[in-house]
Amino acid sequence: MMKKIAVLPGDGIGPEIVAEAVKLLECLNSEMGLGFSLEFGLIGGAAYDGYGTPFPAQTLNLAKAADAILLGAVGGPKWEPLDISLRPEKGLLGLRSELQLFANLRPAILYPQLIHASTLRPEVVSGLDLLIVRELTGGIYFGKPRGIRVLDNGERQGFNTLVYSETEIRRIAHTAFQAAQKRNRRLCSVDKANVLECTELWREVVTETGKHYPDVQLSHMYVDNAAMQLVRAPKQFDVMVTTNMFGDILSDAAAMLTGSIGMLPSASLAANNKGMYEPIHGSAPDIAGQGIANPLATMLSVAMMLRYTFAETLAAEAIEKAVDAVLSAHLRTADIYSDGMKKIGTVMMGDAVVTELKKGF
Repeated sequence: MMKKIAVLPGDGIGPEIVAEAVKLLECLNSEMGLGFSLEFGLIGGAAYDGYGTPFPAQTLNLAKAADAILLGAVGGPKWEPLDISLRPEKGLLGLRSELQLFANLRPAILYPQLIHASTLRPEVVSGLDLLIVRELTGGIYFGKPRGIRVLDNGERQGFNTLVYSETEIRRIAHTAFQAAQKRNRRLCSVDKANVLECTELWREVVTETGKHYPDVQLSHMYVDNAAMQLVRAPKQFDVMVTTNMFGDILSDAAAMLTGSIGMLPSASLAANNKGMYEPIHGSAPDIAGQGIANPLATMLSVAMMLRYTFAETLAAEAIEKAVDAVLSAHLRTADIYSDGMKKIGTVMMGDAVVTELKKGF
């Protein structure tokens, strides 16, 4: 049976890096007969330019009909003057909300070949392998009321609402505990329960949910301390679970421990394991069109897609091994380059991974 993948390249470097990921899917179709059918659509700034909205109905329908979505990146200074309701990021938030992609999985893995690309000492980050589970469809990014208003004294005031229901907290907690069961059985829940009532409830519900997982060691940490500990001793963490905004921030911090944000994939899953897969980095408009962007995070996102949505574990592992082989061959894009390595561009890196992938068949 044909497996439908909606491909949404987006803005900035999005089309460049997604093109390399598409090469992987086409290779897997050819070599393993996986039966992927790719359909392309617009989102973000590209969609606004084409349709006057960052999230057109055509894109929503395409995503709903697909088994999985491959996304590049959205946004850029070109669209920043637009009203907030029309900015590219609204397309991304719309996808998450409409498809109920509530669980964002963000692994932070340091490849041993890139240990010197990290800004931390090798002994601090060597062997780093952690997973951040970020709640994705609730919290302050979606809470209402929100907006900018004018007070009686004429001063403008911006306001957003941080809100979580027990149901939202419990379902992301279950996802995190189950992820921990498949790893080293340690889960750290990150909140700000000492000053935010919303995350006080978060801590209570996560603790209650933990009773169903006696084999997982649960701990709690305030977000400010968690940020410090990620830099001080990141290997103390196995799985972290946290709110939408805290997860957004902490996962980017964790990304830099690995040497480059250009190396990290992500999966955003619905309850039925339908998912959207994307690199965690942005659209990098400053280097768009130059052919120097790192496509590895996007290609590794394809591996996550194969593992979580399509249960094609062997194919996922083949991609990961191919990436590892390319790094061992000293091939580097600019963001992970160091002396003694061979600097290559986006297309050459994509081709190198596909060449290594074919060797395994």
